[in-house]
Parts: sequence; C-alpha cells; structure tokens
Amino acid sequence: MADKELDARGLNCPLPILRAKKALNDMSSGQTLHIVATDPGSVKDFEAFARQTGNALLESNEANGEFSFLLKKA
Repeated sequence: MADKELDARGLNCPLPILRAKKALNDMSSGQTLHIVATDPGSVKDFEAFARQTGNALLESNEANGEFSFLLKKA
C-alpha cells in the first residue's frame, strides 16, 4: 500500500511527471507514491525520472491501457 496516490489518467507528457514531482516534494524520504497514467510515453518518462532524481522505481505495470508506477522517495 502506497503512502500517497496520484491519478494521472488522461494527462499527456509531461504532466504525469510534473504532478509526481510535486507530490514527491510534499513527502518524506522512504515514502511511496503510486501513480496511474494512460499515456504510453509515461513508461519511459518515469524510468528516466527515477534515474535523474535518485527516487526508486519499485514497480511499473500495464493493464487494460493503464500504466501504474510505484516510486519510493530518496
């Protein structure tokens, strides 16, 4: 169970990343953020975001056109 949920369905790049960044700014180190998005580009975006920010991408899944990600704040 994530500490915080973010619904980014219907948003296109770069909005899912920007919303995730904003949500993570309000969180403590070690907390997790669960994101659901519909933009297929978000898969590569969140992988790059995790590498660039040092936050851990714990999960990345796709089901029925929805992409879910679990990020752990560094």
